[in-house]
Amino acid sequence: MTNANTVVVLDFETTGLSPDCGDRVIEIGAMRVENGKVVAYFQELMNPGKLIDNFIEDYTGITNAMLKDAPPCNEVMHRLADFIDGYNLVAHNASFDKRFLDAELSRICRNYTGEFACSLLTARRIYQNSPNHKLATLLSHINIPIEGAFHRALYDSDMTTRLWLAMLDNITKLYEIDPIPFALIQKLSKISKTKISTFLQKW
Repeated sequence: MTNANTVVVLDFETTGLSPDCGDRVIEIGAMRVENGKVVAYFQELMNPGKLIDNFIEDYTGITNAMLKDAPPCNEVMHRLADFIDGYNLVAHNASFDKRFLDAELSRICRNYTGEFACSLLTARRIYQNSPNHKLATLLSHINIPIEGAFHRALYDSDMTTRLWLAMLDNITKLYEIDPIPFALIQKLSKISKTKISTFLQKW
């Protein structure tokens, strides 16, 4: 899948900030998008094998009681690996989600073939006038309604999907690039903000 409008957009909720420090995933949300349309979604809680602290409970709304009877991470990650198989991947602040995806899949000896793109880095170049590039701020900046609570994985992946497709639409309308290759977005996210227009005009 080489076009940017055919991807899996995912989001993890976790016990902390770093899998290198022993943090684990507690929820995954993912939206499978094909030709700009959501065709499937994936959402599961997972038991990390340890209690989560009060901060994470308050931040996510996910409680230890909710996780007590959830399936273990290895079971859920096998199902996620099947869900994302063959697709490129998108996340908001993708380096965070990629670290956890890599760590959890390495535990079960699974891998993925797709590449990552970051909607946050892309948005910094497409929406340079946004007050900041947090997901909620960006959605408000481009007038996408916010109707739920952030920091639950499926909702965040849904909102990231809406942002992603809006950015692709913006590029198509301004620069008449259609379809938009996934590789273009990957390159775009690494280019200086001052050179974005020139880069897209030359593509």
